[in-house]
Amino acid sequence: MAAAVDLSTHPGHLARRLQQAHYLLWNTMVSEEITSPQFAVLNTLVAEPGLDQRTVGERVGLDRSTVAEVVGRLTRRELLDKVRDPDDGRRFSLRLTAEGRRTHRKLTVRTARMNQIFLAPLSTAEQTVFFELIQRVADAAEGLRDPDTTALTG
Repeated sequence: MAAAVDLSTHPGHLARRLQQAHYLLWNTMVSEEITSPQFAVLNTLVAEPGLDQRTVGERVGLDRSTVAEVVGRLTRRELLDKVRDPDDGRRFSLRLTAEGRRTHRKLTVRTARMNQIFLAPLSTAEQTVFFELIQRVADAAEGLRDPDTTALTG
């Protein structure tokens, strides 16, 4: 029989625990109605109004089916509009509604408070290192989706 492994050395286990903590804080402090991925879409469209759905998904790291579902929910909640591109009838530009902009402003304040609590165990310098490291791992993980990637070989 194999000996038990130390799960504190397994990044997937720690990432899941981190995600569970984030989910709990999000639902408690930010919103029970708008999810973190939905906020990411709203935030992207504040920064870059008029992006198409595919580009929004790329910006926030959501696959095609997930971004379609998120955009559908935000559209049904009247937080964003889909506008047909006059140059390409197959393409839709996404724009926040007035309610979408109000919702984004409200949630931005709440996410800032939540992030302070979430990161409280770390000093400012440790937070900087944490973000640099987690961004590097996340970027490498994104590369694993691409079959031409060299992330596995070097």
